[in-house]
Amino acid sequence: MEFDEYVAVRGQQLVRLGYVLSGDHHRAEDLAQHALMNAYRHWRRVQGMDDPHAYVRRILVNAHISATRRGSSRETPVAVAASGHSEPDPASALAEHDAMWRALAALPPRERTVLILRYYEDLDHASIAAALGIKESTARATLHRALASLRAAHDPPVAKGTSSEHDRP
Repeated sequence: MEFDEYVAVRGQQLVRLGYVLSGDHHRAEDLAQHALMNAYRHWRRVQGMDDPHAYVRRILVNAHISATRRGSSRETPVAVAASGHSEPDPASALAEHDAMWRALAALPPRERTVLILRYYEDLDHASIAAALGIKESTARATLHRALASLRAAHDPPVAKGTSSEHDRP
């Protein structure tokens, strides 16, 4: 197995081991990087071993033990001050963005076009109507339908007997 393949297969496993050992994600990445750098230097010899992963894992464990013996004299952890608000999870923002694009792509072409002209191109109803060759009232109604479809795709239906956020005072 070549070194690049090894890293692709076992790299995240080394980071997880480093995290379990150190309890810190950044320190875990440093431990994994240290182990991989040392293994890379001697990869021909490591590659020929019965279990190369055991050797690299041992490098990582030894690096962790050495760091704890030193007392981490080179780095001093600093407490992160509470900001009073939590940061939004970037993954949820990406999921919401993806869901919105899927909902937009599922709209009929005219509704999608009206939405894009209104909110991306920032055109008013009259300009949208002129661009599509339709009446202004048709442009408004189409925009209304498109927004209703997007809302329906974004907000799951509420089961009978339960209240939604919109029903609460």
